[in-house]
This record gives sequence, structure tokens and C-alpha cells, in this order.
Amino acid sequence: MKNNQKSSPMPIHKYLPFHEQITVELPDRTWPTKRIEKAPHWCAVDLRDGNQALIDPMSPERKMKMFQLLVRMGYKEIEVGFPSASQTDFDFVRELIEGGHIPEDVTIQVLTQARDHLIERTYESIKGSHRAIVHLYNSTSVLQRRVVFNADKQGVIDIALAGAKKCLEMEKTIPETIVHYEYSPESYTGTELEFALEVCNAVIEAFQPTPDHKMIINLPATVEMATPNVYADSIEWMSRHLVRRDSVLLSLHPHNDRGTAVAAAELGYMAGADRIEGCLF
Repeated sequence: MKNNQKSSPMPIHKYLPFHEQITVELPDRTWPTKRIEKAPHWCAVDLRDGNQALIDPMSPERKMKMFQLLVRMGYKEIEVGFPSASQTDFDFVRELIEGGHIPEDVTIQVLTQARDHLIERTYESIKGSHRAIVHLYNSTSVLQRRVVFNADKQGVIDIALAGAKKCLEMEKTIPETIVHYEYSPESYTGTELEFALEVCNAVIEAFQPTPDHKMIINLPATVEMATPNVYADSIEWMSRHLVRRDSVLLSLHPHNDRGTAVAAAELGYMAGADRIEGCLF
């Protein structure tokens, strides 16, 4: 049958294909033959990333109802906010802790940029909690390095390491809290694989995790830029090359720009991830 489709008038010449921007080559991939036979570590991020996506963000009352729902559903890791970026989030985290709303077997997670004053505020928010994950991030993509930070690769690594150092300093101010660390190279999907690995390995060495006290390396599809199999290839490659792999939980955080977040999560988990962050809605 003859194909009568005509070329699109869209100015596609202005845009490079993904594979010409970011190279992900894994000819010896093993994930396609894997089966999912057990659940990953789940982390619910409805109260932070999900809330951020809403036209009308949740009120404190709705957040509390959502937190209680997530607890009833059995989630043991729940990202509860970005307390250094919002007074509402800060107050909500304090209410969870001071009001005794966090079950003993549930770990709250809070997000912070790798900036000193924001990290300080984050630790103020979790003071008194029995256990918390401090989720540190900074942007690493080619575009953000050039446009947002006007920084070279070493400059971006320095931002991440300064953030890790500040977190370890602030941990001493809340000795009653068991702190676990998570690091995300924001816009991972727009970052060269070798550089994403370099940043993550530097942060891992800074935090010095152990098999008994692991840290989380989270690889977010901040912008979904390619098909899910490409994301899976990148996850398997990273899993093979991360240092202290037995001391690291490799986490996925797929977004849904192309409508394939579920597929990316499933294939990424088959590719070697241990943990998935996601939303109910």
C-alpha cells in the first residue's frame, strides 16, 4: 500500500535527535530477558512532586489526608515536601513530627537544593523525627550547565560536593534522628552518562555509605527525552559502574512528558534499579 503521508511543515531541522545529544550505547544489555518477580522499594512523592504538578496545590489539611492515605496503603518511604522552598511545606513537616503522625516504621523524605541556607532550613524542619531521608539535588544537564549555571563540569561537581559536606555538618545538629541520604543529578536524562556517573560517584564517596547504612542514588527523567528502552539502557549502564554498589539503592524517578513513565519505571527496574519514586495521581 502506498504511503500518502506528507512531510510535516514543523521546523524539525532546528532540533537534534536525542541520540545526537546524549549517547547511550549498551549492545550487551541484559534487561530485556529479565522478569519482575518482586516489588521494588517504593517511595511516594505525591506530597512533593505530585503537589508541585497541581494547578491548585494541596492545602495543609489535604496534605495530611494524603499522608494518612499513603500510610494506610502501606508506603514506608514518603516524600513529604520541600521545606526550604515553602513555609507551607516547612510547617507541614513540623506538624507531622510534633503531632506524632509518623508511624515508627515510616521514613519521611525531604527535598533540598545543594545550597547552604536551604540545607540548614531543611535540617530545622526534620529535627525531632526518628528517621529521615535528606534528598539532595543539583542540575547536571548540558543545557542547564550552559544556560542556568554558566558552569563547567567541575563547577557542577563542586556544587554537589559542597552540598554533601553541608549535609554531613548539619547532621550533627540532630543526633536524635537517623539520617539517610539521597542524591539526584537533576535532569539526568539530559546529562552525558559518563558525567552523570562522575558526579554520582563523587557524591557517594563524600557520603561514605555502607551495606548496613546505604544511600540512594536517584536518576530522574526530569524531562522525558527518549523512549523507555533508552532510559533502561542508561540505568543498566549506571548500575554496572557506580562505586560502592552494595552500599547504594539505585532509584528511578520517571516523569510522564511522553506518556511512558510507567514503562520507563518497569524497564528501569528490570535494568537493575532497586527503588522507584512515583505518584498515585
